[in-house]
Amino acid sequence: MNWPLFIIGAIAGGFINGLAGFGTALFALGFWLQFLDPVQAVGLVLVVSAVTGLQGLWVVRRAIMDKPRRLMRFLLPALVGIPLGVALLAQLDAAHLKLTIASMLILYGGYFSLRRNLPKFDRPTPIMDSLIGFLGGILGGAAALSGALPTMWCAMRPWPKAETRAVLQPFNVVVLGLTCIVFALRGVYTAQSLTLLAVALPVSLVAAQLGIHVYQRISDHAFRRLLVVMTFASGAVMLIRELF
Repeated sequence: MNWPLFIIGAIAGGFINGLAGFGTALFALGFWLQFLDPVQAVGLVLVVSAVTGLQGLWVVRRAIMDKPRRLMRFLLPALVGIPLGVALLAQLDAAHLKLTIASMLILYGGYFSLRRNLPKFDRPTPIMDSLIGFLGGILGGAAALSGALPTMWCAMRPWPKAETRAVLQPFNVVVLGLTCIVFALRGVYTAQSLTLLAVALPVSLVAAQLGIHVYQRISDHAFRRLLVVMTFASGAVMLIRELF
């Protein structure tokens, strides 16, 4: 067991979750997959993502309460999509699915990272919001990729950073939390997993607080730009992981 790398992964994953409201897997798995079984590593990162995300929920609690219908447009369809994703897990090639999503993230993130002005969709889009939430639920159940499409979509909305996070944070916490339950029912969490979580969770929670501290000090525009850059980084890391 490589404890230094394990703790570094927990710090990195917690910090980025506190900063952006997602992305724990992007940073933690880069360290943990070097010495942990992939299924065990993903199971751990699901728990860490969901638990550290609870702190982010508190930060944007007022934004969540101000626009609950917006969140429900994403979240309720996702609850329908999760079991469909789990059912599809046995039928789909997870590697091909991840490569496809990684390519989408890279193209989207790379294109908009190079643009001076980000796109702005001001008009209400309830049908598209629900569709994105539904597909996010399917991807969450099938490959723990619940945040990919909602992040891409929300980055194009000119919402204040608190409103954007008020969608992404609870969406990911709920979808990943339910996926944790699926993993638990499949017997993924062993005694060793619980020991590792006892170490990772306190470290990640403290690191998430540092990320939240930074989040509270950046502008709305900087947060939107951060989401785009994180989208590109997520796709690049996912692509490298699947190919090599």
